[in-house]
Amino acid sequence: MSTTAVQDARKQAEALDNEDPIAFTRNEFNIPTKAQIASSRLADSHPAALPAFEDDALSIYLCGNSLGVQPKRTVTRLNQYLTTWATQGVQGHFKPLEESPLPTWLDADAKAAELIAPVVGADVSEVAVMQTLTANIHLLMSAFYRPDANGRHKVILENKAFPSDHFAVETQIRHHGLSTEKSMVLIDSSSKDNIISTEEILSVISAHAGTTALLLLPGIQYYTGQLLDIPAITAFAQKHGIFVIWDLAHAVGNVPLYLHDWGVDAAAWCSYKYLNGGPGCIGGLFVHTNNSAVTKEITDEKPEEGYNNRLAGWWGNDKKTRFAMANKFHPVAGAAGFQLSNPSILDITSLSASLEIFQEAGGMEALRSKSLKLTNFLEATLGQMKKADRAHFRIITPSKPEDRGAQLSLMLSDGLLDTVMKELEARGVIVDERRPNVIRVAPAPLYNTFSDCVQFVEAFSAALEVATKRTL
Repeated sequence: MSTTAVQDARKQAEALDNEDPIAFTRNEFNIPTKAQIASSRLADSHPAALPAFEDDALSIYLCGNSLGVQPKRTVTRLNQYLTTWATQGVQGHFKPLEESPLPTWLDADAKAAELIAPVVGADVSEVAVMQTLTANIHLLMSAFYRPDANGRHKVILENKAFPSDHFAVETQIRHHGLSTEKSMVLIDSSSKDNIISTEEILSVISAHAGTTALLLLPGIQYYTGQLLDIPAITAFAQKHGIFVIWDLAHAVGNVPLYLHDWGVDAAAWCSYKYLNGGPGCIGGLFVHTNNSAVTKEITDEKPEEGYNNRLAGWWGNDKKTRFAMANKFHPVAGAAGFQLSNPSILDITSLSASLEIFQEAGGMEALRSKSLKLTNFLEATLGQMKKADRAHFRIITPSKPEDRGAQLSLMLSDGLLDTVMKELEARGVIVDERRPNVIRVAPAPLYNTFSDCVQFVEAFSAALEVATKRTL
């Protein structure tokens, strides 16, 4: 960028940051400092024990699509949980404590469901905070993928699916004694950047409609950042008798979702990206009311009637009978009936600390409003780079704001990735890479600023100049 362009971008970013109605949420997070990310030893103190850092000391952390930063209140909530455990022992399961913001452990999953439901646009009964993403996909497929080798047996997914989704589908098909060659259908993209059009998806569904049992797609494609048309694809597949599961790993906490109103059959997600739950934190699951109802009173004589069969565990049992220790499964209605074991309270406490901030920010509509401005501003600022620098990368994420979330994926020229990543880190910038040539940049509206976007572009421009000189 020219000196004038840099100055103009900085002024514009400063003005936009000053106008930001949810700028206060940035102070709710521990953003690593440049010194911290450069260090190779464990810090002596948690940031909570240190004075607040000035903004210019902080790293430019644009990696919420991979791992969100830590909410400051996470330490407080976890300490409250640990104190409860230390002072109450097993009583923490049932005993409410005065002046504690935490629910009893028996009710922790229900409280977390109340917090996550508005984030995904669901009734509280339709969501459960449980397990991890791929485990939940397996649980959903075990309940709703019922192949008939002579009828509907195929599963449709994208050709460039996240590997774990691909593995889940492969192994589910084999589990039923079928072959992936006959029962797995991959959607190919005609785009060199692997952008899959809605028309391409619907065309594949149409071609295999009579023999397909299930469709598994990502709400946002992890590599390109493309936001798929969830309601249109769902409605079209259901019209052809196909059950639809969405992997919302990159969509939850990133874009507004209306799973109930869209009639989505089921969905699963992780919580360590835009939800800031922490590395490997507990996942989530959505099952539409139409698929999770308990339609009749379950009796001990016929305990298998009145609900959709699933792999079951005691935590999915109705709370009224859960601790009766009877070997009769009486599932609670809704997604909670798909739970297996009692969930990690450590995980739920960590996730709920972040979800509190989502509430305080005004919900997903407020976050999306800022996110659209942030990513559009990042894209525009990248477009102001010198022509010589712009020749060495292109944005492969869809250009229409409504077709993407926060993330922009930048495809670099061959041979530049390693040097660019090293140079960005040296300048205090954290993004992630997808080999062989892509870096993913995701300004998260809860804690990133417009100034972060400008500083990234400045650092990226400098990194490209170093990288291109080395390849000459």
